[in-house]
Amino acid sequence: METRAPFVIVGAFVLAAILAVFGFVYWLHNSTGLGARSTYHLQFDGSVPGLLVGAAVLFNGIRVGEVTELKLATDNPRRVNATIAVTADTPVRADTKVGLDFQGLTGVPVVALEGGKQVAASGPVPTLIAEPGAGQSMTQAARDALRRVDSILSENAEPLQDMIANFRTFSDGLARNTGKLDSIVSGLERMTGASTPPPKTVYNLQAAAAPASPGKPLSGQLVIPEPSTVVMFDTQRILVSPPNNSPDFANSQWADTIPRLLQARLIQSFENYDIAHAPLRNADGAEADQQLLIDIRDFQVADGAQPVARIAFSARLLNKQGKLIAARVFSASKPVEKIEPAAVVAAFDAAFADIAREVIAWTVQTL
Repeated sequence: METRAPFVIVGAFVLAAILAVFGFVYWLHNSTGLGARSTYHLQFDGSVPGLLVGAAVLFNGIRVGEVTELKLATDNPRRVNATIAVTADTPVRADTKVGLDFQGLTGVPVVALEGGKQVAASGPVPTLIAEPGAGQSMTQAARDALRRVDSILSENAEPLQDMIANFRTFSDGLARNTGKLDSIVSGLERMTGASTPPPKTVYNLQAAAAPASPGKPLSGQLVIPEPSTVVMFDTQRILVSPPNNSPDFANSQWADTIPRLLQARLIQSFENYDIAHAPLRNADGAEADQQLLIDIRDFQVADGAQPVARIAFSARLLNKQGKLIAARVFSASKPVEKIEPAAVVAAFDAAFADIAREVIAWTVQTL
């Protein structure tokens, strides 16, 4: 007896530990604890996909119990009977609504109870009938909706085809009568007094002409990036100071913004001088031996007793390593015969021809 006693104690301890573990696991699984329970019977008229014994029971979104039994009704093949156990203080009444809810990404089904208007208990709660379609998942609802849409489209296929044909006929009629529609719109504009603004007159800047005799060729590959300037000169307007608000200048503009126009005409002037070694833009992708950086200082007409068109910019030559080779300020001005766009552009052409020839001669001599 003395030898066997420790084994009895050890066995009892192991058994108690196993029971404690099972009790703890059961308590973790059943968040409502081990207190008093009330049992209710539920009835689902339809399938309950994925619902299992042990599934949670929620009352107004709060877990109060679990499903204890699931079985098919023998008298109705479409019906499912369920039994739930919830905490005794759960206010389940005869008008409590019953449904299924699908939680989480995997759609785990739970029984969802929702309180009704009845406050006090009025005797035993009868079998609670779930709402129609309570077991329908989101996937099944989407299938049913698509099935209904498909049914509507099938039933109305002919009217839809007629409507599409009518749209096609209408669009064809519009295409055939575009000219008449334009006339109608023009007539409406005339009738309402609306006027279409006149189109703008576009003026270009002329590059310097080729010299009478070939000069010293350019050495290396020269690149001319887009000139930098202040916002005032980054425009297509023909600038006059003080500003000229006449309709002639309001309806006139340069072919491009002043920096891009000056860059294009400088490159074209170099091409007229030496097409074989003419400079390129940065966007052309060539490896540059030198760069000619331009910063525009002036490009406008000074209106006064004797109006003049003025062009002024600084030029800097950089080598392949970005080191400054030479720098100079260039300026030219020409008198304007009359303050009108054509005369102003002619004066700018003459001023640019002078300044372009100076830039070419300075660049060739420096390089």
